[in-house]
Amino acid sequence: MTVSESVRTASTTTASTTSAGAGHPAEGSALRPHAEHAFADELTALAAADDRPRPARWRLSPWGVATYLLGGVLPDGTVITPKYVGPRRLVEVAVSTLATDRALLLLGVPGTAKTWVSEHLAAAVSGDSTLLVQGTAGTPEEAVRYGWDYARLLAHGPSRDALVPSPVMRAMADGMTARVEELTRIPADVQDALITILSEKTLPVPELGQEVQAVRGFNLIATANDRDRGVNELSSALRRRFNTVVLPLPATPEAEVDIVSRRVEQIGRSLDLPPTPDGMAEIRRVVTVFRELREGVTTDGRTKLKSPSGTLSTAEAISVVTGGLALASHFGDGVLRPGDVAAGVLGAVVRDPASDRVVWQEYLEAVIRERDGWKDFYRACREVSA
Repeated sequence: MTVSESVRTASTTTASTTSAGAGHPAEGSALRPHAEHAFADELTALAAADDRPRPARWRLSPWGVATYLLGGVLPDGTVITPKYVGPRRLVEVAVSTLATDRALLLLGVPGTAKTWVSEHLAAAVSGDSTLLVQGTAGTPEEAVRYGWDYARLLAHGPSRDALVPSPVMRAMADGMTARVEELTRIPADVQDALITILSEKTLPVPELGQEVQAVRGFNLIATANDRDRGVNELSSALRRRFNTVVLPLPATPEAEVDIVSRRVEQIGRSLDLPPTPDGMAEIRRVVTVFRELREGVTTDGRTKLKSPSGTLSTAEAISVVTGGLALASHFGDGVLRPGDVAAGVLGAVVRDPASDRVVWQEYLEAVIRERDGWKDFYRACREVSA
């Protein structure tokens, strides 16, 4: 048995245990189901309707993957909900990249749905979004290459049975899509372990005098941002191995409101939170506040503003509204009101108590206080800011 065969056996065993073992959560009980489970009906309907050519080991054609991400209506009337609201061409470039031998790097500021897009791309392409390396400052090289079962290693020395494949190695052996999240948070020497994998499509195992060669269908999606603190620059050698797609912030307030409302609705359903009527007004207020402070100017362009130290991303807006939804459901009358989101807005804006509080107070008094129809929001923000 070669290393590749050993890795495939380990992958099959792991998948079987995960899907049927005692540790697998009951249907509907997972707090956050993986994309391939949460949208299984849509993926199944797309696979049945998709008669276009598919690359090796892909579950859908590139057209099908793009339709899954962007949404649409199938000939049988099945509605595919949008997973990403943004430029269609960016999604098409990302999908077509995965159909080549080039890896994909999703780049953008925090909160631009890089992880979300990465997960859904892997789910649509391979039917499995769990072959994941989560990048942190402490990510070891073994997480990218392979590790060892030290009990077996000490007892019998290096062997195929003692080798523990990484998610990337498993993806190579099975022709699947691997994911590396927050690539720029991984130490530079660990990042460089990807160079041989991406250029030669091979992972040497010198301890055994063997190697794992990637089979057709293998590719890798990485996400990164270069504006957050604590990042490690990618080497030019590694960056050349990727096609880079930059995911922008939502272009218009309407697009951002749409994204926030969709995600809040999905998260609310997973948490069994009852829908709140008339919540769109507060979603628009949160999005407006975040966009104005993020861009340093009011919506009408008349007043320039200081920007706080935080990113005030769409993801943070989703978190603020979801928290407000929980407050309204459990401690209010079920209607999302300014008092339900005010504390969340303050927490998102004031990250540095010294400088950000000044920015917030100036914005609160000069803009929110004078805005028609925002009196309740102003009073709620004043109450939590005191």
